[in-house]
Parts: sequence; structure tokens; C-alpha cells
Amino acid sequence: MGCIQSIPCDKSHIKRENIVVYDLSATIDQCPTIVEEKSPIVLRYKTPYFKASARILMPPIPCRETWVVGWIQACTQMEFYNTYGDIGVSSWELPQLREGVVRAISDSDGMSYPWYGNTTETVKIVGPTSKPSSFIVSMNDNFYPSVTWAVPVSESNTPLLTHIKRDQSFTTWLVALNAISREKILLHTIKWRMKVDIVVNPTLPLGSRSRLVGRVHQDQPRLLTHMESIPPNALWKPNANDAQVLMWRPRRGPPLIVIPPK
Repeated sequence: MGCIQSIPCDKSHIKRENIVVYDLSATIDQCPTIVEEKSPIVLRYKTPYFKASARILMPPIPCRETWVVGWIQACTQMEFYNTYGDIGVSSWELPQLREGVVRAISDSDGMSYPWYGNTTETVKIVGPTSKPSSFIVSMNDNFYPSVTWAVPVSESNTPLLTHIKRDQSFTTWLVALNAISREKILLHTIKWRMKVDIVVNPTLPLGSRSRLVGRVHQDQPRLLTHMESIPPNALWKPNANDAQVLMWRPRRGPPLIVIPPK
């Protein structure tokens, strides 16, 4: 048996028009956010899942090079406020995003930069290959945070939480990346948003305090007809989880950092 001979390449032979994307889908589950009141310390809520999937047909790779195809995601806007009556508000914030220093922050798992993850989210093709490669890449994302019933900077455990409001936006790209040259071929751009609005009566018994308000179902993701470029901060550290800060903003007095960035 003869082996595939690698062709010396000055530049990649892989072009955008030679990569075929079939069965592209992006949805948010049509179910409401679930609020959990099991713990006397925290309220938890679980949002529906954002899901994206695509079948890719990658052309033969004539060179001795490696391509990775998969999903890159960035957070482009975040409001996450937990109100404690007229005492104050705690908020998870991305300072650079809030202040307009950057347009987006990576939403990688913190290990697989620039990719959202490295299981179903990416596929690696090592050239040279003699035949086209067909595969599926998929990802899903949702929120499942904990919010303290009591004021987060207080020694007291008295439940005072009255309102949770969250509004977060993301851009998700389907990308083919040359692992050696770092050449990126953008295949698709998706925009999606998740909103949560929960009112809480802290005087009621645990299990009956909270109520989901506003729209029950989320808006469905938008598959853009044009390609949007990826901002540099969407490709590398820090990711959103490591960059976020928990602030306490009392009605009176200066704000405090409760949990600093990692």
C-alpha cells in the first residue's frame, strides 16, 4: 500500500467555498426557566438550553496540516442584578465589557481556547487526506446559578431577596481554524440572548417565595445572513467565568467587591 504524499504548500488549499455546511440549526428550548427553592441558603434557577449543531463536509486536505472545526462563543452584553428590597443590589459584572473597553469576552470552558469546549464542540482533521471528511459539531449552553436569599455581605441569614433580573447576549461562530498557521475561515455567525425575570417574596415559606414573570419563552437565536468578525478578546483569556466580578451596591455607601475576578 502506498501512503498519501503531502504536497508542499506555501499557503492553505482550503477555501471557504470548498467547505460545505449542512443541517445548521440553532434553537433555545421552548420551556420556561425553572426556579428551585430547595436550599435555605440559596435560590437556584435553571434556564432552557441554547443548542447549536451543524454537519460539515470538509474537502480533502492536500498538505501536512491540521484543521479544527467547531464553535467559538463570546459574551457581548451582561446585566445580572439581584435586588434585596431597598437595602441594595448585588450584580455579576464583566468590568471591561461594562466600561466598553472590549466588545466581547470569550465564553470558552477556560481550557480549550478559543473553542467553547473540546468534546462534541470540535473536530480535528489531520492532513494530508485523500477524501472529504464528514462530521457533526454541536454545543449547548444554559445558566444554572445560585443566588443567596440573604444580603451577600451580611452575617445574617435572614431572607431579603426580592428580585432577580438577568439579560445576557452572546455571539456564536462556526469556524474552521488551521492549527499551524492560525488562519480562520468563518462559516456562520449566530446571535442569541437569554432573559430571566423572577420576583421574590422573602416573607413567604421556602418553596413558595419566587415567581417567574415576563415572557415564558425565550426569543429564538438569529442565524445571520452575513459573517461577523471575531473580536480578539473572544479568542483568548480571560473567559467570562474568570473575568466576572460580584459587586454589592448598597443604596447608601460605596460599592464593594464581594468576589473578585479569578
